[in-house]
Amino acid sequence: MTVETINPATGQVEYRHELMAPAEVEAVLAAAQAAFPAWAQRSLEGRGEVVRAIGAGLRDHRDELQRTMTAEMGKLRREALAEVDKCADACDYYAAQAAAYLADQPVATEGRRSYVRYEPLGCVLAVMPWNFPVWQVFRFLAPAFMAGNVAVLKHASNVPRCADLIARVLADAGLPAGVFGVLHVDNDQAAGVIRDPRVVAVTLTGSERAGRSIAGNAGEQLKKCVMELGGSDAFVVLEDADLDKAVAGAVASRFGNAGQTCIAAKRFIVVDAIADAFTRRFVEAAAKLRLGDPNAEATTLAPMARQDLRDELHRQVRDSIARGARPLLGCEPDASHAGYPASILEAVVPGMPAYEEELFGPVASILRVADEAEAVRVANDTTYGLGGSVWTGDPVRGERVARQLRVGAAFVNAIVRSDVRLPFGGTKRSGFGRELAEHGIHEFMNIKSVYVA
Repeated sequence: MTVETINPATGQVEYRHELMAPAEVEAVLAAAQAAFPAWAQRSLEGRGEVVRAIGAGLRDHRDELQRTMTAEMGKLRREALAEVDKCADACDYYAAQAAAYLADQPVATEGRRSYVRYEPLGCVLAVMPWNFPVWQVFRFLAPAFMAGNVAVLKHASNVPRCADLIARVLADAGLPAGVFGVLHVDNDQAAGVIRDPRVVAVTLTGSERAGRSIAGNAGEQLKKCVMELGGSDAFVVLEDADLDKAVAGAVASRFGNAGQTCIAAKRFIVVDAIADAFTRRFVEAAAKLRLGDPNAEATTLAPMARQDLRDELHRQVRDSIARGARPLLGCEPDASHAGYPASILEAVVPGMPAYEEELFGPVASILRVADEAEAVRVANDTTYGLGGSVWTGDPVRGERVARQLRVGAAFVNAIVRSDVRLPFGGTKRSGFGRELAEHGIHEFMNIKSVYVA
């Protein structure tokens, strides 16, 4: 089967590739199985040398990775370069911190000696999305490699060259053959890979629908999985907020990466006392964003990754307007192939897609509330639980509100973002398990108790 990658900025076919035949899939899995024992037994220092070399290789291939991301999924040039830098930094971080994270943990018991030991599991299948085609991969790979695991990647079908380029960077950095493999397969083939006994665990970053399918398949095989799924993050603006900072944060969080970010602010919950002022300034700032060629420095809003995604977003906008939401900015597709302008809806209430669903694109929903108590209630009135932020002039108040949000990450006077030093993941229908920090490296390890009488 031939799969086409279409440049979202031009509508032109960028690349064609064939899905793997069963024999090719078998070769990747066999290589991973063969590579695991030696990689797991290599010292932490030895694995760290390779992971640091991978970070250096990412920096060496920075421009090529940027061009590939921009061509395949439309990412702004400066955003793509920043993504590569973040991946390289993650490699350095885990190479430095893994020894502390993986050290035996003594436990006081009546025995002569007791401790907790961390051991790698084996081959982990990573099913990764297109919106951060390099970062999502390295967010998993850096800790997985330092833990002694091997990995096979099933990347999104519209970013195949990103997957292949990542594999080349790893090989050039000295990663032993088989420790990482790329699977160009469809969803049915991926389900077969999950069932393969050589795959011991699965990590997914993707949609709720994909999460249900992959977690179900993994569960049938009693395999560990981590699910990082969708989000409809609240951006709570209290009456004492610094509006300059809040508006700047709102624009950055909602419209970065063309709004195609699971932890982007999507529901702007604003207290009535400052709602008019915030809304006016938010609209003015968002109106300055310029949709265009993602390689051009003047462009400040990228196209969406695919035309079908743009069309689905517009359906949600159109249905919300039909149910009473008011368009304040944008809300009509751009004439370009997959472009959608910065858009803002107000008067968003329950029953509308803009309230109930994740809008995975550059559309903001403004929800007015009477006070702090109602803001917390509305923020939690969602089936998602990935992240949320609170904006206030009183950090103590902000922290109090943040602690009430039922999410995996709550930020005060800052936009929600992934940070290699902090665990990342959600609750409710945003998934389960954690990536990054100490918690992330432990997800795909056997946590073994050792007791010596």
